[in-house]
Amino acid sequence: MVDMKHRAEGRQYIGIDQVSGPLIFVKGIHNVGYNEIAEIVDSKGRVRLGTVLETADGAAVIQVFEGTSGLSIPETRIRFRGEPLRFGVGTEILGRVFDGLGEPIDGGPPPMVEEMMDVNGLAINPTAREYPRKFIQTGISAIDGMNTLVRGQKLPIFSGTGLPHNKLVAQITRQAKIVGEDTEFAVVFAAMGIKHDVSRYFVRNFEESGVLEKVVFILNLADDPSVERLVTPRVALTAAEFLAFRLHMHVLVILSDMTNYCESLREISTVREEIPSRKGYPGYLYSDLSAIYERAGMLKGVEGSITQMPILTMPNDDISHPVPDLSGYITEGQIVLERELDQRNIYPPIAGLPSLSRLMKDGIGEGMTRADHAHVASQLFAAYSHVKDVRALAAVIGEEELTPLDKIYLDFGNRFEREYLTQGEYEDRSIVQTLDIGWKVLSYLPKEELHRISEEELNKFYGK
Repeated sequence: MVDMKHRAEGRQYIGIDQVSGPLIFVKGIHNVGYNEIAEIVDSKGRVRLGTVLETADGAAVIQVFEGTSGLSIPETRIRFRGEPLRFGVGTEILGRVFDGLGEPIDGGPPPMVEEMMDVNGLAINPTAREYPRKFIQTGISAIDGMNTLVRGQKLPIFSGTGLPHNKLVAQITRQAKIVGEDTEFAVVFAAMGIKHDVSRYFVRNFEESGVLEKVVFILNLADDPSVERLVTPRVALTAAEFLAFRLHMHVLVILSDMTNYCESLREISTVREEIPSRKGYPGYLYSDLSAIYERAGMLKGVEGSITQMPILTMPNDDISHPVPDLSGYITEGQIVLERELDQRNIYPPIAGLPSLSRLMKDGIGEGMTRADHAHVASQLFAAYSHVKDVRALAAVIGEEELTPLDKIYLDFGNRFEREYLTQGEYEDRSIVQTLDIGWKVLSYLPKEELHRISEEELNKFYGK
């Protein structure tokens, strides 16, 4: 069955043992390693790429990226390259669109390659990390003002089916910038399992707004092989690592949608007959997600940085679902989109209370945003939390039975949602504008209710 031909370009074997979904099983091999790339040649001479998932006792399991349809067991030829999948990087990858394996699909010539990098990069060593402290402005008040994104942070967006996370992601990509520093900024956008119309929306949006030249777009469509999705975020992070740690750029990586990625991981795990964990996901889901998320950060002595914003659609809006649940343990906070706000035509529908940026305190204040930022955000959280309590009470006893102060809080809640949270899809607010709007809505409350604001700040900003 096996013809062992040793060639200069690799080892070639003829015939496979078994086909199961996107996996093929090969026996009688030797010196094949985990994550090694294989070229699978069918009976018509067409070449597909695969990666070795497992090796033992002269056998290997190979995951075929383009699928196994049409492969003949006796005639299929396998050639092992002796190296992992690599992505050719260089300055010309900016402004280009690639498929999930890193091949250009925008009709342009192949970009000039300066280096071939292994896509299976390693998480950043904790001892080599620089603590994230600097502010990234997204132009969106609900993020910049209350859930600030800090350079080098991992801040996922938890969404649900039908919520406008694609619109929000496109807006962040257009507007994200580093304020007050003469630094180069880029965005790496990895789309996994998205529909054709959504991919056209993103590409057209970036072209029309003129930001495509600073974006590297890695695109895996819904009808592309699902196993390709397992490589897509790794290709994107490889591009980001080159831009950040070789070219010293500050890079924002957007991964949408990590739930689709995890579904592909579950599919492969099922085919391999692995013992399932919660909801059928493999038991190594946590470590697999960690291997992706922990490639974000800043290195000591290196100018560049990688900041991540993964997008996760929660099945049935269930925040305790394994994907958002495990992501929450690995990342430093979350931006949660709320269906009830979306139904009231509030965009972006970012929930005030479940959302959190754990590194916010280190990236705001004098010299970074404004001295009053921390107190304004804290007071907005506290006041809006009380609004939720008042609304729950009004639903029981009726609004007319509320105290005058509670009615003021109801009015504040409506104004906060309509003036502070709500903004246009193309409205780019500076952090100063965001804080000024925050003061405007806080000024609807009596001064004596603002317990988290200093007297000096009240005298300077209240009612102004």
